[in-house]
Amino acid sequence: MPAFIAVDLGATSGRVCYGIIEDTQIELKEVTRFSNDPLLIAGVLEWDTTRLFQQTLVGLRTAVTSLRERGHSASGAGIDSWGVDYGIVRPGGQDLPPARHYRSAPSETVERLRRRIPARVGYSITGINPLPINTLYQLSDAAERGELAGGEKALLIPDLWVHGLTGTFGAERSIASTTELVDVTTGGWSPQLASRAGIPLSALPQLCDTGTVAGEILPAVRGAISAAEPLTVYRVAEHDTASAVLALPAEEPYAFISCGSWSLVGLELDRPILTEDARSADFTNEQGAYGTTLFMRNLAGLWLLEECVRQWNRDDRSRSTIPDLLRAAQDVPAHQFVIDVGGPVFLEPGDLPARIAGYCQQSGQQIPESHAEMTRCIVDSLALAYRAAITAAREISGEPVEVIHMIGGGSRNSLLCQLTADASQRAVLAGPAEATSMGNLLVQAISTGAVENVAHARKIVRASTEPLRYNPASDRSSLLAWQTAAQKLHYLQAARKEKS
Repeated sequence: MPAFIAVDLGATSGRVCYGIIEDTQIELKEVTRFSNDPLLIAGVLEWDTTRLFQQTLVGLRTAVTSLRERGHSASGAGIDSWGVDYGIVRPGGQDLPPARHYRSAPSETVERLRRRIPARVGYSITGINPLPINTLYQLSDAAERGELAGGEKALLIPDLWVHGLTGTFGAERSIASTTELVDVTTGGWSPQLASRAGIPLSALPQLCDTGTVAGEILPAVRGAISAAEPLTVYRVAEHDTASAVLALPAEEPYAFISCGSWSLVGLELDRPILTEDARSADFTNEQGAYGTTLFMRNLAGLWLLEECVRQWNRDDRSRSTIPDLLRAAQDVPAHQFVIDVGGPVFLEPGDLPARIAGYCQQSGQQIPESHAEMTRCIVDSLALAYRAAITAAREISGEPVEVIHMIGGGSRNSLLCQLTADASQRAVLAGPAEATSMGNLLVQAISTGAVENVAHARKIVRASTEPLRYNPASDRSSLLAWQTAAQKLHYLQAARKEKS
């Protein structure tokens, strides 16, 4: 019975799991979870990479020990994380370097590059929606500061971790695609975009296919995690969304919603769509596992509610919890307040309740006053944004959608799942919540031959999990209410685009 270890680094927390594959099923066991709290250093947000890596080692040690106690040894380990962020490894550097937080991209760099790289040009090369958080802008700013002039390598977060574990360099393709620097036609880094951004190609590591071997853990790491045997590290589908989509229990034509701090909404395709319609509709073409395309919109997710809870608990010490807020929100009338969760005003941290209230006031709506009303505003708006994204993806791609798979932490949010089904008029299949870790483990299993291919992996997921099904409400009054709310969102989105 092969066993593997998955490290999943999320924007608000990290976790380490192990998985054991037996017959047609996979057993997933979380052994540790830890918070991911950015540090404000000299006015700049950075990830606390030293603490996060140490927590990773603690998790690996716990997983290795737990497997040993069960009579197993790990056949591999893999790392996945959020996209776009990186650390700069300097020649001869030993310690894990800091990583700048994606919410810290300087606005002047974004404006400068948008003049150098018109949106249509960049999209025709990469298929990536030019968001301010993308690595392209962050690395260009680093180059301007002289941080890439002496043989440094910029490693995206999972590959930074792989380097810390094995000493090797590389960039797995799914995570590399989030940078807005990969040419989808050639499959390599884009010399044209790197040159225009002032980024030396020598700072970008070699691109690696999903499932390739990165190397064995270093002796010091082996000692730190109490591994009795060598442990191979694989470059899994390192973008957490790519890992999560791999672990969908999919059979019929579907759309996916990977809902955590962010919401990634769209379709899994066999090719990118680089048309002007796709670009103007805010779709991005990120690479999935084994060369598929994730044609999707990046939207704010449950981070909106998490930020509100943090603000409320800081301001009035209410000790609000998300489950309590969602229960209270069920009794709030629907569609009173609608916000455009794709708007830049909701990207930055800091007093989100005030910004939501201000947005509602400026757009001529009622202002949510209670915590329950604010919560209802967020979940209604997320469901509407999901409906709009799936509708547009279907129209642009020509692909059918019969069901919606909701994965990630949002799959545990029964109110959001039901509202998404009602808004989209399609059944929502919720789960597995830990699809990212499961996909990470399954790539390792495919690499070692324990699982044949993606189709076999999804068959194992279906045998191991039972998603909850949410059927849409079909009464006429509900349909009309959602159509009216969707039209309101359409006007808000059009107004945002007109301003930009």
